[in-house]
Parts: sequence; structure tokens; C-alpha cells
Amino acid sequence: MLKLIEAIWAGKVQTQELNTLGAERWRGEMAYDRKKCSDCNKCVEQCPVGALRFNAKGKLSIDYNRCLFCGQCVEACSEQALAHSNQEALPVLAAEYGRDIGRVIHAQWGRSLHIRHLDAGSCNACDFELGALSNPLYDLHRFGLAFVASPRHADLLMVTGVVTRNLEQAVQLTYAAMPEPKLVMAVGACAAGGATFGQTYATIGAVSKLLPVDIAVPGCPPRPSALLVALVAAADLYRDKVRHKL
Repeated sequence: MLKLIEAIWAGKVQTQELNTLGAERWRGEMAYDRKKCSDCNKCVEQCPVGALRFNAKGKLSIDYNRCLFCGQCVEACSEQALAHSNQEALPVLAAEYGRDIGRVIHAQWGRSLHIRHLDAGSCNACDFELGALSNPLYDLHRFGLAFVASPRHADLLMVTGVVTRNLEQAVQLTYAAMPEPKLVMAVGACAAGGATFGQTYATIGAVSKLLPVDIAVPGCPPRPSALLVALVAAADLYRDKVRHKL
């Protein structure tokens, strides 16, 4: 252990700066060129979760909460009007707050947020990404963020997975046990959009069907950097809620 500490100290290991770019081949935010589009509708037909829609004016809209970033819509577009960029589709605050959390997050020391994670029925992909937040590379503690074991100590409830009917009561009881003010974050396409598995005898779907969601983080699964951006924004939002309550 001492040798490991000495190696880390000698190498001056640094945490990764917050950034919203993935690798060159990363499937991120969608780029759409209306001039190339032939209105064939193939991209909409190929989407397995119904994340793409054409409105009355012929403009394509993408619901990133539902999107799996599987690339099937891009492959179906023979005119190459659609393409994945390596820019992350960052989480957005709930519509009632009316503000984007921002493409760039400025570090403001002094923020603090305690998080209770609840797996409502995930495949564990999102949970693995959450686990990475505590490693030396991402180190969520440098932002004043920390996971807690009890909802009574939590400011934010972070839900992963499609909500199963067996865990419906657990979700509601966990939220009820949290002190006011409190926030809810839906992590990943299952919790945020609910279209991956839909609504069945065993699943309810998106967590928004049970609780008011303040922040949704798209992806299947989201990258740790996107989760960090969302949590930093949540800390700012929580601070605003506390001030408003006072």
C-alpha cells in the first residue's frame, strides 16, 4: 500500500477535467442536415424506441431521453443527412426551470450535494458508470459530491433502470423519506425515457411516472463525465432551492 501511495505521489496523478467530448468514434449528439434530407422517414422507422419525430414543418426532433445512441437511424439514412458527433448530449433541467445546464460547467467551490442511488431495475450498465465516479480519475468528491447510504441524509435521489412494479413502492418510500428540499435525477435511457422496455405487466417505465424529475441524463449508459456535469448542475439547482425556501 505504501509503495502504491508513493507511486501515485511521484507521478502526480491528476483528475480528469470535465469535458463533453468522447472519442472520435463516440456516438454522441446527433447532427442533422435538413438540405440533404429526402423525407424518406427511414430513420424514424428504424428507431427502436421512437426517439425521432418529424413535426408538421418537416423538422426532425430527437428525444435524447429515449435515445439509445444505437446508430440505426444513421445507418438507415442513405442521404447521410444524419450523423453522430462525438459531443455528448448533455442532460437538461426539467422544463419548468427553463434553463439549459450549460455546455461548460465552471467549478465553484463550496457546493455540496449528498446522493442516494436507487437501482429500480437496471441492467447494471449505468451502475458501473456510477461506480467510476468514485475512482481517482473522476473523483466526484472534489466537487463536494458524495453518495450516502440513507435517503434521510440525501439531497438528491439518483434513479437508474426502468422502474419495475416490484420496486414501485421502494421508489416512492425512498423519495418520501428524503428531507425537503429534494431533487430527482433520472439516469440513462431506461429511467429517463422508459421506452427501452416500455410499460408491461412487470415494468412501469420512466421514473417520471412516479416522481417529479428535475434532471434527466441521456445515454445507454451515460459516460461518467456526463454524470459529473449533471451532478454539478444539480448541486447548483439544490442551492437555489434552499435559498428560495429560506
